[in-house]
Amino acid sequence: MKRLTLLRHAKAGWDAQVSRDFDRPLNPKGRRAARTVGRHMRDTGMAFDHVIASPATRVVDTLDEVWSGYGRSVRSAFDKRVYLASAATLLDILHEAPDEAESLLLSGHNPGMEELVLLLVAGGGDGLDAVEEKFPTASVAVIRFTADRWEDLRPGSGTLDSFTRPRDLDPTLGPESVA
Repeated sequence: MKRLTLLRHAKAGWDAQVSRDFDRPLNPKGRRAARTVGRHMRDTGMAFDHVIASPATRVVDTLDEVWSGYGRSVRSAFDKRVYLASAATLLDILHEAPDEAESLLLSGHNPGMEELVLLLVAGGGDGLDAVEEKFPTASVAVIRFTADRWEDLRPGSGTLDSFTRPRDLDPTLGPESVA
């Protein structure tokens, strides 16, 4: 059985003097949200055998903050293909993941992350309805598969175990917040 955790990067801004979208760093609220999500991951017993991530600054910063909240870091394999990738490209990347990894974390960008959840998970339900509504920054979706190999993941073959938004953990991290 395989478990896939999808983590969208935390809130980034254009405050820093950067010329490329790729180089945008997290803003203070994004840093706080990522640390909060990291604590949630630790407190709920999430563990990862393998991490694949976009090398964009906001994803690297998100993982740094998540690991700070989690209490330890997990080495990431940065893959340029994850940057702004479609669901189809993300699925291709997952198909290449090492089979010895039972629990994989994939961190990247929307709309690909949201579309990947909708592609992989069959049926509806509260969690999937929330994903369809919006996959906010620093949100985490956990999908379970009965497959033994990552290359066997197919559309509709997963079950959404959980979907957590930063505002679910701390209401001040929600969109209504001025923080």
